[in-house]
Amino acid sequence: MPIPLYMDVHVQKSVTVALQLRGVSVLTAQEDGTTTLEDRDLLDRATQLGRVLFTRDDDFLAEAAHYQTVGIPFAGVVYAHPLYVTIGRCIDDLELLAKVYDPPDMASRVVYLPL
Repeated sequence: MPIPLYMDVHVQKSVTVALQLRGVSVLTAQEDGTTTLEDRDLLDRATQLGRVLFTRDDDFLAEAAHYQTVGIPFAGVVYAHPLYVTIGRCIDDLELLAKVYDPPDMASRVVYLPL
């Protein structure tokens, strides 16, 4: 089963569009009306929807680490540093991850791009 993704507000629209054109299920915070949520609430929302959160905001790394430490389950987080991982690499790696992994593979994990 492919992994559906949830895009944080810090993700460029070009990443979302390219992934959708490649057949990846993507929902953005903008489409979901959650652009003003705190990081914790956004991570909870993505988890409620069964979507792995993709972000370029390093604040989510601390939030995910906190969840892991206290044992709060979450759907998963994928992080790409905005200065060191190109948009093209994000698209390629996210497509691979979405099509090869299953949702249980990502449960309560943080994956760093590039793969």
